[in-house]
Amino acid sequence: MTAVPGQRPAPATRPNAGHAAEDDLRQLFGQSIAVFAALAGPTHVVEAANPAFLATIGEERARTGVAIAELMPELAEQGFLALLDEVYRTGEPYTGRDARVVLGAGAQAREAFFDFTYEPRHDADGAVTGIRVIGVETTQVKHAQRLMAEHRALLEQIARQAPLPEVLDGMARCIENLAPQEVLVSVLLADPDGRHLRHGAAPSLPDFYNQAIDGIATGEGVGSCGTAAHRREPVIVTDIAADPFWDDFRGLAERAGLAACWSTPILARDGSLLGTFAIYHRTPRIPKDTDLALIQVFTGTAALAIERHHIEQAKVAAEARARAAHDQLAEAVRAERELRGEAERRAATAAELAARMRAAAAAQAARPRPERCQLGGDPGCTAAAEIKVADSWGDSAWGCPIHVEEAILHVRSVFIASEELGGLAGYLNR
Repeated sequence: MTAVPGQRPAPATRPNAGHAAEDDLRQLFGQSIAVFAALAGPTHVVEAANPAFLATIGEERARTGVAIAELMPELAEQGFLALLDEVYRTGEPYTGRDARVVLGAGAQAREAFFDFTYEPRHDADGAVTGIRVIGVETTQVKHAQRLMAEHRALLEQIARQAPLPEVLDGMARCIENLAPQEVLVSVLLADPDGRHLRHGAAPSLPDFYNQAIDGIATGEGVGSCGTAAHRREPVIVTDIAADPFWDDFRGLAERAGLAACWSTPILARDGSLLGTFAIYHRTPRIPKDTDLALIQVFTGTAALAIERHHIEQAKVAAEARARAAHDQLAEAVRAERELRGEAERRAATAAELAARMRAAAAAQAARPRPERCQLGGDPGCTAAAEIKVADSWGDSAWGCPIHVEEAILHVRSVFIASEELGGLAGYLNR
């Protein structure tokens, strides 16, 4: 990481600065929010500094009479000590705008931004004796600008109907990147009945942790998220190791390296539960006003994304139901047409059969009645011909009651054609 390139104004007139001028500067910046430090000699020993400077570098390092390289060794790799050396050598001031600097190291490191000036100090003869460091921290402004840009990008994702997992994952990563200290973000989604919470997004939490809490119940004392969902209000647990809400999950949190969890319910406009938004920390922590403001902004954004997702899901489901109903109606119409066609074909066939039967009966009516049964086969039958039978093909014959009965049982479409007996009913009742 290096200092942001700055501007070099034209060399200023080298005043014969005395101790009085130095005292005036120290008094001017004594209670200012601007950082001020007077560095002396080629090693840049911190000769004097105002409270804002000492607070910026951290209370554990707040002292003077020490070279800046010893006091803040992290500046060397970031290029700021090289800039001090150049200003001391050339006597030309240097101004940086929105310069990014990482203060501290390890778990205590934090990102900050400054507008600053390295201004050379001169003795009565004009020789450079040291450097004045004057700066204004712009970290909050820079973070606010980044927050606005990231938030605008999220809203654009929601507007173009990006998949909900993509939106929530992007939101979680955005917050994790914007936070000055390490945080881990989790979003859980409520089941339709509001009784359980399902995994939504948690890009930095371990997989085993996400799997363990996927489907947890909402209720009093069920961790931070389950309780927040149950109460419909934020639940701030600053120390998981000592909070009773985490009795059932303390071992899991310890395994995941989690020490604090601030959870906020995500509510729809009608007050129904949509899910929870949680921020985890590696060390016990109490939220600041800026933390709460950040949570409020992104909880509202999450609610917007989830509600939009539910609306789209309902729309898709309604369209699917409409398509299914249309398909069912079309199938019913098709089946009705087939049945009607089949009924019409059967009716036509029956009408044709009846016509053929009538025609057969009419054709046979004129034939003379034989004396003997015609249905006896090759051996013949000597019984008297009493009943006339016919079929739909126009064939007919006279026979005795026994052979007529056999014909009716064994020959298809045979009917009694004897008008004297009144048809089959007459035969059965003879």
